[in-house]
Amino acid sequence: MTMSEAAARSYRGNFLKEVEANVEEGDWVKMCMQCGVCSGSCPLGPYWDYPPHEIFMMIRANKRDEVLGSSSMWMCTSCYNCVVRCPRGLPITHIMHGLAHYADRLDIAPADQPTRKFAKMFWKNLTRTGRVNELRLGLALYFMNGMGEGLKTSIKMKDVGLGMVKTKRMNPVEMMGGRGCEDAEGLRAILDKAREIELAKAEKFQA
Repeated sequence: MTMSEAAARSYRGNFLKEVEANVEEGDWVKMCMQCGVCSGSCPLGPYWDYPPHEIFMMIRANKRDEVLGSSSMWMCTSCYNCVVRCPRGLPITHIMHGLAHYADRLDIAPADQPTRKFAKMFWKNLTRTGRVNELRLGLALYFMNGMGEGLKTSIKMKDVGLGMVKTKRMNPVEMMGGRGCEDAEGLRAILDKAREIELAKAEKFQA
């Protein structure tokens, strides 16, 4: 049994309860009155599988697989238009990112979703030393879809890169080594503790 199947079974078909237990600000979902203002405010709304207010409706209708398997939450750019305009003040952006994180944790989010790929690369880059290494992250992004695509993008951007080196805006040797935060081990300990608290909260709701 996969982690996703175990989670679904433990909540006995109550997806709203599952969201409330595992998704940041998930307990706000039931407050949505389906006015659609959030969806109309989203600059990327037309490109979502399901816009935000539909996501909330689907959660309450137990459409678990459709929600967690969609690319919708990964389309959120954190512009906060929806939050500002929501008449009930729902933390919609937080819920969207929370749903994306939960789907990723269960490993049922779309594997080929570009935003998911970038998010995982960014997080891995950041937690390595406590600071984002922009050169490593940029190279990883260039080659995200394979060697051929990466080489094409690198050649296309070579003049920009050389210009940055000439103006001393980028030192490839220094940037490849990276400069970490003062206590990277401490940061990782904080992140490990946060994961422990998150899992404990989920287990409490499942009990």
